[in-house]
This record gives sequence, structure tokens and C-alpha cells, in this order.
Amino acid sequence: MQTIRELKRRASPAPKPQSLAFAGPLLWMGSRETKLVYALDPIAWLVRWQIAAPGTPYGMTATGDELRVLCSEGDDDHRLIRRLSPGQGFDPKFALPCPDDAGSQLGFDGQRLHVSQWYPQKVLALEPDGMVARTIPVPHGICGQCIVGGVIWLVTTDKEETNDYWLTRVDPRPPTPVIEDVARIPFQARALAWDGWHFWTNHREQNEIVEFTTG
Repeated sequence: MQTIRELKRRASPAPKPQSLAFAGPLLWMGSRETKLVYALDPIAWLVRWQIAAPGTPYGMTATGDELRVLCSEGDDDHRLIRRLSPGQGFDPKFALPCPDDAGSQLGFDGQRLHVSQWYPQKVLALEPDGMVARTIPVPHGICGQCIVGGVIWLVTTDKEETNDYWLTRVDPRPPTPVIEDVARIPFQARALAWDGWHFWTNHREQNEIVEFTTG
């Protein structure tokens, strides 16, 4: 299996970069340590805006002009999906509970949010009210997700303490999803985003954000 080809590796503007998403021209990153969400200019590599999240921002995805942020909140680690309007802030009235109070990464296919659950090893497509419309089991634990052209791309691993991670492709369009490990990721990656040309992920423990391609 081929290994991803790193294009750029940059210092994160905050320690422990956890979640990533592209919304328009900006790269959005949520830090597990600061519990802030940052809007980054990916060319100048400058923070254009930042805001405190309601909890730890574990997952994030763009939904048109807005973002959805999956947060861990409170001492009991409740997992809630929050609505973030760029330049304005989090909507205090929007709080969509994750199924089974579990989930870490988010994707959006243009119609439905998809929540990934790491240890149960599945992706859940949600209805607007948060009910599960479809469950897709995958063969590994999931620590990153984005959706490109209807295809779900995941960062996966079987043992998170190792450097054995993969970029996994899930085509959910057939009745039985087609799942393939496309490339090896040789570090402990967290999150996955797509800028229209390349993938991005976090090397969280190195406090770095990595732009890469598969070939």
C-alpha cells in the first residue's frame, strides 16, 4: 500500500489541533487544549478570526455558509452538535445530541450530517432531527472524516497508540458500501478536510497541520 505524500507541514496556531474543515477559502481548526475554533487563511497562514467553543471541538464540517461543530461538553462528556456562524458565533439555541451520546468526527454530503463513532467503528447518517437514517460499519476505528462528491473519506486506525493509520475510502452509494484502505498515514492523525484539491489532517501530538495527497 502506498503512503500519503506530504505537501506541506505547518505549525498549528494553537496546541493540540483536533478538528478541521474548509468553509469557503478558510481552513477552520478546533483545538482540544484551548477549546477555541480558529479561522485560518491557508495561504498567509494567519488567524483571521477565533471564538470559544461550548466544549472541546472534536469534529467539524461545513454546511454551506455555516459550520457544525461536534463538542464534548460538561463533566459527563456529553456529545452535542453545535451551529457556528462565521463572524458571528455559536447559536445558543442549537444543540443536536449525538446518537448514543457518542461521536467525534463530522461530515456533510449536502443533505445529511454524518457522525463517526471511533470505537464502535461506524458512520451514522442523520436526519435533520438527529435520528439515524443509515448506519455504515467500517473495519477500523475512525479519527477523521470528510465527504467529497458523495464519497466518505476517513482517517482510521486499529491501535491509536501506534503509527499505523490509514486513509480509508467509503462509497456509500451502492446498497452495500464499498470500503477500501487507499493509503497509509505514518503518524497519529486526527481529523480530515478537503480543500478542493488536497486533503488536510492534524498531527496533533506534534502541534502541526499537514496538507497531503494520496499519490
